[in-house]
Amino acid sequence: MKIDSPLFDRIRVKPSQDRRPKTGGPGCDWHGCKEKGTHRAPKGRDRENEYWRFCLDHVREYNQSYNFFAGMNDAAVMAYQKDALTGHRPTWKMGTGTGSVRPDAQAFATHGDPFGLFSEGLRAEQQQRAEAARPVRNAERKALDTLGLDVSATPVQVKARFKELVKRHHPDANGGDRSTEDRLVEVIQSYNYLKSVGFV
Repeated sequence: MKIDSPLFDRIRVKPSQDRRPKTGGPGCDWHGCKEKGTHRAPKGRDRENEYWRFCLDHVREYNQSYNFFAGMNDAAVMAYQKDALTGHRPTWKMGTGTGSVRPDAQAFATHGDPFGLFSEGLRAEQQQRAEAARPVRNAERKALDTLGLDVSATPVQVKARFKELVKRHHPDANGGDRSTEDRLVEVIQSYNYLKSVGFV
């Protein structure tokens, strides 16, 4: 069937809206203008959902002179922009709010805390138990021994000891003396190994 056939015209569905250009509408809000107000322009700060209706020429002129921050000093503009980052809603650091949002005790007892969101102390205790139960390999023992630490050292102690040894054996700290450079290489390799196996 051809698109321009008379049969096709009989079954064509009428569009849901009238698509002919509308002749009415509000006039331009510019003083003395008789054109149609085809374009919207914001009225200003604290009047967010209110608009002027202008013709094309006057909306261009209005937009060139429009300043959202007119009448505000620099400190007020900076404060407004900082609040805009959070959508002008109040924020606070985690755990410092005044509300006490706690999970439902029954749901907590039934399902537990699978993601560890509500039990920080319990999570730290479980992590310590897991580290204690985890077997220490010979290579890890050797790396810890190179750093001068025993098997029970914590990741924080390992990092602190690594920084201390690097500062002590680095040639720049010894006035360019390279006699301790081999020891520095051993320390760095040991620390990198501990990092790669997840000890640090």
